[in-house]
Amino acid sequence: MTVGVFDGVHRGHQAVITQLVAWAREGAVDPVVLTLWPHPKQVVTGEAPQLVTDLEHRLVLLERAGVIPVVLPFDLEVARWPAETFVERVLVRGLGASRVLVGPDHRFGRERQGDLELLERLGAAHGFEARAARLAFSGARLEAAGPDGKGVDVSSTRVRAALSAGDLPLAEALLGRPVSVLGRVVHGDARGRTLGFPTANLDLGPALRPPRGVWAVRARLLADDGTPGAWRPAVANVGRRPTFLQDAPDLMEVHLLDAAASPIAPDALYGLRLEAELVAKLRDERRFSGPDALRTQIAADCAAARTALAPVR
Repeated sequence: MTVGVFDGVHRGHQAVITQLVAWAREGAVDPVVLTLWPHPKQVVTGEAPQLVTDLEHRLVLLERAGVIPVVLPFDLEVARWPAETFVERVLVRGLGASRVLVGPDHRFGRERQGDLELLERLGAAHGFEARAARLAFSGARLEAAGPDGKGVDVSSTRVRAALSAGDLPLAEALLGRPVSVLGRVVHGDARGRTLGFPTANLDLGPALRPPRGVWAVRARLLADDGTPGAWRPAVANVGRRPTFLQDAPDLMEVHLLDAAASPIAPDALYGLRLEAELVAKLRDERRFSGPDALRTQIAADCAAARTALAPVR
């Protein structure tokens, strides 16, 4: 097993998971990722970073990576546990760990007092083996993104910065996968239907929103057991809908382009999980003179999205 927040399940996390799965296979044991929720900084300082992925999205990504995710509810009591208590209660008695893999700089327990050396000593006492994961990257795009050709460290902080800046290529390089969001479809004001372009409004929880604008995306629905449906071409708007509202909170609205060929009644989407991968930004969000001008632009956006997405995988 391994322990951490795993926000974003980026390339650094994936490197740990790959080694974890291989080590578990050697010992004929299950590979488990213990993820902390909420973010420890939120509990300890009250100021957590905005997350790349909320918990539900994180669990989906971890399951796809081939591990069993387990959530540790993190509160002040857990934060105050000495490192030895954390190991005994969670790793040993709670999960029966036989092998524990952590990043080379991993810290745990009260005031981050625990490290790999302590984990190795505790492992000898409790009957598990501890090991540090190896982290190395050689992706050309990732190396080129660094100052003076030195490359960049892979971290959730870097991913957040890239997404906030709208740097999709860098974010994808750091994540090792397309930039995606996952949320449940919630009720909106149904204005898209009146314009002739019904949308699925996504509740993204505390996760970082994509940069504002209109995007060509791939979208698919997820079954209750996490099984994904087929990818569908779609266009998404991220922003405040300035043509009709002022100072509204950011919202992500997804319009499925093949709804006529594969019909889904808009009302049937409520409560379902929808995943969307960002492919290309089509334009910035802007205010239009009225519904007719907006309707004309949305039609143009849909045409541009079809071009950007062809062929849809």
